[in-house]
Amino acid sequence: MKLWDKGSSPDYKTDLFTVGNDRELDLVLVKYDLLASRAHAKMLGHTGLISKEEMLALVAELDLMLQEAADGKFSIEESFEDMHSKIEYLLIEKLGDTGKKIHTARSRNDQVLVALQLYIKAELTSISDLVSSLFDSLLGLAETHKAVLMPGYTHLQVAMPSSFGLWFSAYAESLIDDIYFLRAAVRVADQNPLGSAAGYGSSFPINREFTTRELHFSTMKYNVVAAQMGRGKVERAAATALSAIAATLGKFATDICLYLSQNFGFIAFPDSLTTGSSIMPHKKNPDIFELIRAKCNLIQAVPTQLSRLSANLPSGYHRDFQLTKEVLLPAVEQLKACLEMMHTSLKQIEVKKNILEDSKYDYLFSVDTLNEMVLNGVPFRDAYKKMGAAIEAGTFRPVRDAKHTHEGSLGNLCLEEIRLKMDAALSG
Repeated sequence: MKLWDKGSSPDYKTDLFTVGNDRELDLVLVKYDLLASRAHAKMLGHTGLISKEEMLALVAELDLMLQEAADGKFSIEESFEDMHSKIEYLLIEKLGDTGKKIHTARSRNDQVLVALQLYIKAELTSISDLVSSLFDSLLGLAETHKAVLMPGYTHLQVAMPSSFGLWFSAYAESLIDDIYFLRAAVRVADQNPLGSAAGYGSSFPINREFTTRELHFSTMKYNVVAAQMGRGKVERAAATALSAIAATLGKFATDICLYLSQNFGFIAFPDSLTTGSSIMPHKKNPDIFELIRAKCNLIQAVPTQLSRLSANLPSGYHRDFQLTKEVLLPAVEQLKACLEMMHTSLKQIEVKKNILEDSKYDYLFSVDTLNEMVLNGVPFRDAYKKMGAAIEAGTFRPVRDAKHTHEGSLGNLCLEEIRLKMDAALSG
């Protein structure tokens, strides 16, 4: 069944090419299409475009389908083009002419738009919760290990003393930036496009404020052309938020892979979180974190894919937009999986103590030692030259007990301030 079928259909190859994997992807979106159809049916009844009895019958059937979808029992067979055609078919099968009225004053264009935007709002909220949980874990680890020192690096060269508290809380605070992106993307999606129909509105006296309230949008996309122009733009905004989180996770995963290696040996995980080699019995490979890194690298390419997909398209709907689903929806699921695996794994991380007792880390303290000279009255540039000469001559003796007291430093992590900052970001 095709909603646009007027008596003749394309051949099999054309059908296969144009439908693609839409049926599979629509099973992810069908809940939201049903919710939008339910709101639309209520609006039709509210405005008198259908009778109250017809509205109640439509809502009752849509509620049954929603339960089927929740139970994983809703299916879209090959005889249907997409979720829209399957839903309408079922309504007609159960309700006859009443079912045929569900598509009054709407188009598949605004149907898929509203379903996508409801999906994006829900999924980004779910991802926000996962980010918040990871943030809590990182801040807890920062508090637990705040006094355990580790090397800090620039250019992958030993640079200055750091700590596990500083390392963990750095990623915690970085996640706050990612929440800002998430909230911005939710705000873009939180505009009701339903009622824009094919992109030019309708001559039916519909009530778009009604569906805006019914679907819990904070506002509507007023201009009907602008509503359709949101297709692709809404997905890009969501993808940008996903990409920001993926960049944070990918960098963290790389740190973990480095620090797990024998050449570093700063952290460890139980054998259950590593894999072995088929020929090297000593190996404990960080496959989980390498895959998190790889998946997150692919997610960071999604905004570019969506940007190229919708580049140079004029206003109005174009079939190109169908492909945004197969780029965005898998990225959402992959990112959720990466967040869950990172959170689960961190619960079992082991931190090595006394790392800096190794003499190869003595030069970590060159800056602190130099600063001590400055505090004792030596001009900075003179102290720098003296320190350089001592290092060259092999006479350098590190000052290991210098105090770091300013906000955000080794001795003053500002963990409570970071927590309050995240609370503010989450609450908006």
